[in-house]
Amino acid sequence: MKALIEHFCSKDDLSTFDPYDIWNTPLGFRVKQLYNCRPRLGLFAASAFALFDDLVNNRPRWFYRQNEYPIVRALAALCLLNLYRSNHDRRLLESADRHLQWLLANSCPGYSGYCWGLGFPNAVSSDLTYDRCTPYSTMTPYALEAFVSFSETTQDARYRPVIESIFRFFDNDIQVMEEDEEALATSYVPFRDRIVINAVSYTMYAYSLFAPYAPAEQKGRIETRIRKLYAYVRRNQQPDGSWFYSPHGRSFIDCFHSCIVLKNVIKSDRIVKLEGSSTVVAAGYDYLRQSFLDQRHFLFKRFSVTNKPGLIRFDLYDNSEVLNLALLLGDWRLAESLLASVLKHFCSGLDIYSQIDFMGGRRNKNTLRWAVMPFLYAASQMVQGGRPTNMTMNQSCQQVNSVALPVGRS
Repeated sequence: MKALIEHFCSKDDLSTFDPYDIWNTPLGFRVKQLYNCRPRLGLFAASAFALFDDLVNNRPRWFYRQNEYPIVRALAALCLLNLYRSNHDRRLLESADRHLQWLLANSCPGYSGYCWGLGFPNAVSSDLTYDRCTPYSTMTPYALEAFVSFSETTQDARYRPVIESIFRFFDNDIQVMEEDEEALATSYVPFRDRIVINAVSYTMYAYSLFAPYAPAEQKGRIETRIRKLYAYVRRNQQPDGSWFYSPHGRSFIDCFHSCIVLKNVIKSDRIVKLEGSSTVVAAGYDYLRQSFLDQRHFLFKRFSVTNKPGLIRFDLYDNSEVLNLALLLGDWRLAESLLASVLKHFCSGLDIYSQIDFMGGRRNKNTLRWAVMPFLYAASQMVQGGRPTNMTMNQSCQQVNSVALPVGRS
């Protein structure tokens, strides 16, 4: 497992193809905009593009180009830091530091502090498009966590000004969308755009990471903001423990965003105590296991409530985030079984596939942003925890009693 993590994370060049590549072409971007503006008219074109990408172009990837993504660099650094904590190999620390230097050189310009986005334009809806230089409240915390982790692991203070700079981005540029005496919701990006539950939880977690670094005179204000952001997340949890992606409009409930909300609540609570968080987390975790787990294959599916059709049967991103969540909760039984199932269904040698489509075909080989790096981060957490450090892929697969998916062309 260590070799697999180092194989991907220690490289100086982390350029990668991406499942989103089809929509990042000029024509694909226009098709997505058409679908957002006129769904019935755009559905045929969007479906044709999705089928072309899945059935024809997934292997040759004509018209696509590899790109670097900030979240890939941040997660690679976090993976290497996890490995370093288990064996103190200086090479790992040096590689992690190179990824942090890349992040500093590739921050989005023009804001109050360091910040990062997707790295490509994103047509969200008929009236909302983010350009490639727009920083996200959902991306920047990964870089922040990497700088904090490096600082805490090495006891080196040289990145403290960077951490303080990222704080200024959140404090000055991320906007208040809704606020009352008890709760607060923030924007997705540095202008008034939309409320998304996982984005609110990311901002909450970012403030929690800042809290230990804050001057004494700011600690009270920061902790109040954390608790108000948490109150908004808690207020919007459904009676069954779930969260819609957004509390507004025709939304959906998916697996990996649900996991991210729960992870951010857990990690924030470990820094700043959040009242009732154990109840919130227990309800959300129960919902995940009951509504998303396919017991036959021991994989977690994409949606419990969907708002549009799709070709993907199982996604590595969902299963990686469940794995990360299970590790945070100390649910090693689920984590080890799920790891074995992921290795069985998504991995082949040193290749990792990110999606399994409706025909059982493995798609999007070694696409780092979505979702090789989230998976490797979970694997590195297991290595750091001492299990399964010596487990091979074949040994892992033998632990799963699930039925194998019929694998199509990959």
